[in-house]
Amino acid sequence: MTIFRSGLLAASLIALSSGSALADYELNILHINDLHSRIEAINKFDSTCSAEEEGKGECFGGVARLKAAIDAQRQAQAGKNLLLLNAGDNFQGSLFYTTYKGAVEAEFLNLMKFDAMTVGNHEFDDSEDGLATFLDKVQFPVVTANVAASASSKIGDRIKPFIVLEQGGQKIGIVGAVANDTAELSSPGPNVLIGDDVADITAAIGELKKQGVNKIIALTHVGYPRDLAAIAKIPDVDVVVGGHTNTFLSNTSDKAEGPYPTLVDNPGGYKVPVVQAGAYSKYLGNLKVVFDDAGVVKASSGEPILIDNSIKPDEAVLARIKELGGPIEELKNKIVAESAAPIDGSREVCRAAECAMGNLVTDAILDRTKGQGTTIAITNGGGLRASIDGGPVSMGEVLSVLPFQNTVATFQLKGSDLVAALENGLSQIEEGAGRFPQVSGMKYSFDKSKPAGSRVVSVEVKEGDAFVPLDPAKTYNVVSNNYMRSGGDGYTVFAKSGMNAYDFGPNLELVVADYLSAHRPYQPFTDGRITDVAAATVVESPTTTAETATSTETAPATGETATSTDTAAKSVDSAATPTTGEAATGSEATTTATETAANTTTAGGKHVIARGDTLWDLAKAAYGDGTLWRRIAEANGNPRPRALHVGTELSIPAK
Repeated sequence: MTIFRSGLLAASLIALSSGSALADYELNILHINDLHSRIEAINKFDSTCSAEEEGKGECFGGVARLKAAIDAQRQAQAGKNLLLLNAGDNFQGSLFYTTYKGAVEAEFLNLMKFDAMTVGNHEFDDSEDGLATFLDKVQFPVVTANVAASASSKIGDRIKPFIVLEQGGQKIGIVGAVANDTAELSSPGPNVLIGDDVADITAAIGELKKQGVNKIIALTHVGYPRDLAAIAKIPDVDVVVGGHTNTFLSNTSDKAEGPYPTLVDNPGGYKVPVVQAGAYSKYLGNLKVVFDDAGVVKASSGEPILIDNSIKPDEAVLARIKELGGPIEELKNKIVAESAAPIDGSREVCRAAECAMGNLVTDAILDRTKGQGTTIAITNGGGLRASIDGGPVSMGEVLSVLPFQNTVATFQLKGSDLVAALENGLSQIEEGAGRFPQVSGMKYSFDKSKPAGSRVVSVEVKEGDAFVPLDPAKTYNVVSNNYMRSGGDGYTVFAKSGMNAYDFGPNLELVVADYLSAHRPYQPFTDGRITDVAAATVVESPTTTAETATSTETAPATGETATSTDTAAKSVDSAATPTTGEAATGSEATTTATETAANTTTAGGKHVIARGDTLWDLAKAAYGDGTLWRRIAEANGNPRPRALHVGTELSIPAK
């Protein structure tokens, strides 16, 4: 009887499969990543949006708008198979995290009713203790395959390698992963082991397949490049929802780093959609995926939703934010300084080149410790989390830039080890890694076209008022932050070779606030202390320097005052650096640029960019006033002021 029934069943299945195929299965995925504690709405600088900006409709994101957007999408997609996923890094980035240590983030994420989350590296910033408190409060599953907690860990078994969710009668497997270098990027502690993302995802998929799951989403916090190069190519991964690199993908914006979704060829002969949704609650990812009968993706489409002024914030959430913000309002609103112009702390710049915020922070910590004999400062670009608007500067804004409560750390290091540290900092430029070195008391040039580990071209250190070549055998007094000094962001040479280390100086944000206050109004600047020689064909031109160069206030490099003319000269000097690494002097470069501009630039005419030209010089030649450089910029589509290409023709507007 059993044999007969089995044969009848088999015949029925054959008849069914030959008669008609099963219907395709559609799954819709809403997702966020890298919230970074942006509980309140943000402005265009990713800082907390002011009431005035809110009134002008210039605010984005914030959990009140984000919840409203999620609720609206759930209503619009009612009856469809829908998941809400979180790709990690909810911690760190605002006074709400500084004050409440993850409890506020957990509360609002619970309100949004996420289906699953993977941890990000910043979830370990307060060791496993902070994450354990968060796990106590969240009401949704957390999945990360390459996090292994020991028996003595406070995390326990609350982070699973994978989960299985049911949607529309189908099983969906969710497997998570965090960046392999989380132990370097953060502080998971001795009781938490971070494994290999590919190996651990692969193992988890094996378990999912044993349960008959054939639709698998990798929910990762490893970064867009890693998702494309490795995660999407793991056999049986169908969709990748990622985070970590704050990548904005879109099919309609020219600011996107790639299409949404980005399709990757899997060895299984199908294409895997990879998505990420920017950062800071500014976007809500919205992906539609269609699976065939075998659980293979046959189509995918979507576009992130901009969380802008068109979305009315959830009133109950706004009220709760106001209530929670009471204890920190006084601190947040305290005005500590004034800046003459915006201070650029954007990740796009500070993780790849000299940036004004990097100069501010390194100059500040060097100035604070110069009495101890320190001559070199170095900090990681990834530790700078926001820009600061021009005008009054509040303590809240400073804390948004430096939210990690890191302390000033001093130590001694040989010159050869300093070069090794710079090589580490330059080793992951392509990935936008946070280890990029911002410096003070030092100048260096690099060639990013060279292999990692051999990118440093030249290094000079300041002795008195001059820069001299770094001596590999000499011991230098260095200041950084305690995170880097203890080996964070790959700076193991600091931990292993640093001598006479002291990691318990004042908090970075307090040092920077004091420095800003002492240099009120602060003049943001770049001065050519970091040069990419691979970009030698691009003419550098001051940005914030040009905007403030009429002032005789300081653009301090090491706590000393420099005139605006000196600053501009330094910037042009950097721009004119030939590929040999030998630079013309600042005075020579400035003279050449000014003479060229004066000889060829007239109002109402044309000008062909020559080496050494700056928008400042062109405006001075055409109008007699360098501060009118924006007039030329706007007439030519606002080219990047620090990337004027030789040979490009500019229109010079009439007076």
